Amino acid sequence: MATVPRPGAYVCGIDAAMDVIGGKWKVLILWALGERPGCRFGELRRLVPGITEKVLAAHLRELEADGIVHREAYDEVPPRVEYTLTGAGRQLNEALAPLGAWGRAHVRGVPAHPAEARGAAARAAAPRAAEA
Repeated sequence: MATVPRPGAYVCGIDAAMDVIGGKWKVLILWALGERPGCRFGELRRLVPGITEKVLAAHLRELEADGIVHREAYDEVPPRVEYTLTGAGRQLNEALAPLGAWGRAHVRGVPAHPAEARGAAARAAAPRAAEA
């Protein structure tokens, strides 16, 4: 999963940010590293359920290349590697916090399935029909 260099300049700051965090998993990796600094690869894989080892390794390399994640390899047997957020990574997580808050509020206010929406509307209308 190699990143392709962008042809030309960014249109705006959101464009540049999306180039760094684009994809399904990068934001979840950032969240996991914000919750547990100094994570090892296996621990990160458990914290981000559904991600494959190949994709996690590729995203960690990309985030490291972008200066968002720091990879520390210890000269031990067996080898140990830990990942932490850099200062830029912590700033990015702080910038994403309002988006996470919006998402939590949005999920609470929107039914998960259209049938639930119809059922909720019918339940809301039932007391009004009984009053009439």
